[in-house]
Amino acid sequence: MTGTEPRVSAGSPAGPASTSTGPGRALVGVYGVFALAASARAGYQIATKFAQAPVAYALSALSALVYVLATVALARGGGRWRPVAWSAVLIELVGVLAVGTVSVLDPGAFPAATVWSAYGQGYGYVPLVLPFVGLAWLWHTRSRSIEVAPGSVADQ
Repeated sequence: MTGTEPRVSAGSPAGPASTSTGPGRALVGVYGVFALAASARAGYQIATKFAQAPVAYALSALSALVYVLATVALARGGGRWRPVAWSAVLIELVGVLAVGTVSVLDPGAFPAATVWSAYGQGYGYVPLVLPFVGLAWLWHTRSRSIEVAPGSVADQ
């Protein structure tokens, strides 16, 4: 490198594209449906039979919280909410992979199913696919400006 090449900047005057526009609206909608479904499921499980499978039902509540947070962060679209969206979707990915793997390798570990059990089998594997789609959309909507290094040939 000669020091005269343009460099890619993490930011731009306009900032990153909003995560809640275009196809992002559909993504926010799917996250919203999962937030409602997971919240209702966890609320019912905890209210009626928590003693039967406290770990599984606590994981259902955690997944509900993650889906609600991801929904709000993706809907807000940018600014301070962008890192929250990245975090929520990454936690979702780790959760579905970890719980899915444990539930498949040791079915007795979770006497009751969670949203993430068997990689989301009870929900048509959407919980497994959704974080990958969410991460891809966050990556797609990142800012991609080119900044010229001070003193470079392009700057003159």
